[in-house]
Order: sequence, then C-alpha cells, then structure tokens
Amino acid sequence: MTKWLRSGRRRDICFLLAAADEGELRGQQLKSRLESHYDDHLEPKAFYGSLAALVDAGFVEKRTEGIYDVYALTDGGRRRVREHYDWVQECLEEERDDD
Repeated sequence: MTKWLRSGRRRDICFLLAAADEGELRGQQLKSRLESHYDDHLEPKAFYGSLAALVDAGFVEKRTEGIYDVYALTDGGRRRVREHYDWVQECLEEERDDD
C-alpha cells in the first residue's frame, strides 16, 4: 500500500474525484461533498493541505479555471483508487465467505 492510502481524507478525496461526473471538481465543491459525507466541518488549511499532498505525490492534478482551482485524478491516482477498491471488495467477499 502506498503512503497516500493511509490517510482516510486523502483516500476519500480521490474517491470523490473518481466519482465526479466530469472527472474533476472545484476545490470548494470537493470540500463541500466531503463535509457532507463526514457530516462535519473541515478546516480549510487541513483540507487544502491534503489536496496539496495528493498533488505533490502525483495522484491529483490541479489547474486554475478563472478564479477557481479545479482538481482531477491523474492516471496514477485512478490506478490507486481502482487497486484500493479491488482490495476492499476482496475483504468484503472474504467476510461473506466466513459467515
């Protein structure tokens, strides 16, 4: 497992980007969706720090569109999301087999 998957917030950001209709979201849209999922407010500094870490690691790309920052998964980010999804699915299947 790569280090970025150890952070639930980073992992959840990547899953939200993977599920986005156009494959990308503005920073504030992403933050709002994550806050809605967590049912809790996220401090902007912590949230944008997580995004910056994902950009620095090469899993998310950032571009500016007007006054907005827009984020999307890179090919590497999509691959890691898929690998993690497959792993979770395997774990759940094993759980059912044990029942």
